[in-house]
Amino acid sequence: MNEPYLPKTSRTPLREGFALLITLSVLTVVIALTAVMMGYLDSARKEAIDTKALIQSNLYFSDIKKLFISTKNKKTFYSVLYRSPIPLQSEDGRFSIFLTCKPLDRGVNINWLGKSNNSQTNLQYTVAQKVFDALVQSYNIVDPSLFEEILLQAIQGNTTYGESDIQSRLHPQNGIISYQQFIQLVEKYQFKADDRNVGRIKWQDYFVFNPLKKGKKWHKIAGDYLSTALIAILFDIDEESVKEMWSSSQGGLKKLLTQFGMEYDSKLFTEKFTDRSECEVLYQYQKEQYKFTFRDIEGEVKDFAFYGKQ
Repeated sequence: MNEPYLPKTSRTPLREGFALLITLSVLTVVIALTAVMMGYLDSARKEAIDTKALIQSNLYFSDIKKLFISTKNKKTFYSVLYRSPIPLQSEDGRFSIFLTCKPLDRGVNINWLGKSNNSQTNLQYTVAQKVFDALVQSYNIVDPSLFEEILLQAIQGNTTYGESDIQSRLHPQNGIISYQQFIQLVEKYQFKADDRNVGRIKWQDYFVFNPLKKGKKWHKIAGDYLSTALIAILFDIDEESVKEMWSSSQGGLKKLLTQFGMEYDSKLFTEKFTDRSECEVLYQYQKEQYKFTFRDIEGEVKDFAFYGKQ
């Protein structure tokens, strides 16, 4: 008996297109997942490198701390560090760092802005306000009243614009005590006022961000290590003229003012060595440059801060 005729099955163009569509969809998903996974792995790799770099910075800090504590003649030691960065290298050449230090009181304390009602620090308040107003005008700050209000809230210990409640309890009434904290306040103002100009100011050329303490010596500026930009504002001198004549060294400010026929105010400035310094360390790890800072205050080396890759 003959087999019944059955037509041969064949894929139609529609089915081929459908299969191709499925294949392309799967490939698209695979490619997307691969991209995500590669991005995650790259991020994880970078985080691992940064973590190792942080560990390395702690090791460097530990060694530097021992060096600073064991140093006997701090005045001579810092007179060298204040002039230029010092490269330090291991004997085998595998590790090297650049160490830079500056006096902690090398500028106007930002917290002096909150001393308007204190007769004992009226001079300090006047100077701080003068510098703040000059920067407001030079950089066309959009809303200076709001900016100053944000700073004063933090200086007076109010957490509305300043640190978190937890941070405030840890540092009660100490005002603005670090550059990082100050930059957070600048960013808050920048967001509220939509003011890009405030981000153009090199604040560390003008202000320092240290807790206030009782005693006259804490109300003075290490005048011999001021920036030329700050000198220009404080004494109403053209900055280019200052740059031509300025030498950052012991007695430098008094010599400069003498050349301009001005008097040196010993109530505001000091020529004496103060055992209060802020240091910065740059080092390389995995062909990338990293940074950390610390403070040496009267023989106590502390306040380590890691800034990550530069």
